[in-house]
Amino acid sequence: MSADQQTETDAPEAVVESGSVVEAVESDSVDELVETTPEAATPDEADAAPRMSKREEALTNEGEIAADYLEELLDIADLDGDIDTYNEGGRAHVSILTESAVLVGKSGEVLDALQELARLAVMTETGHRSRLMLDIAGHRDKQRSQLQDLAADAIAEVQSTGEAVRLTPMNPYQRKIVHDAIAAAGLVSESEGEEPHRRVVVWPKR
Repeated sequence: MSADQQTETDAPEAVVESGSVVEAVESDSVDELVETTPEAATPDEADAAPRMSKREEALTNEGEIAADYLEELLDIADLDGDIDTYNEGGRAHVSILTESAVLVGKSGEVLDALQELARLAVMTETGHRSRLMLDIAGHRDKQRSQLQDLAADAIAEVQSTGEAVRLTPMNPYQRKIVHDAIAAAGLVSESEGEEPHRRVVVWPKR
């Protein structure tokens, strides 16, 4: 996590070649007072730690709040796991690195619940809704890969038959991944139905 740097320079030290400092101060025959000017920071030093935008600072703060909250939950549950935070795609991300699948649950249900709790903890602390994303044991990365493969199959079918393809119901996060993959292939997709049965429909080029 980067932070603002502030260059501080100590006051120049007095150099006394002969006599005492007291004698030099009390003397009425001081002809000249020489002051040294501290060296300014070089451009490279000034650019070493770029200033974060307010948005980045806010996202970093969200990640830290969520990480603290989740760390307390791990302690209570007596579970091991390393927590990492980062910002990506305009969201704060928190990842719990663990070998235990207990916190993921069947089809990621426990993971989704913990994500909502972490978002609630952030909102309680900041007063603002959070779009924070939580991953545990790499579950979301694996899920993303599977959904992209599913989208690729749908794209191939649409291009082959020229007919629309309706996928199985998904949550908003899953649908977003599929929509992005469809758009990248140059096809059109939309969501239809009501939660929790809302699904992606892939259309051929119109």
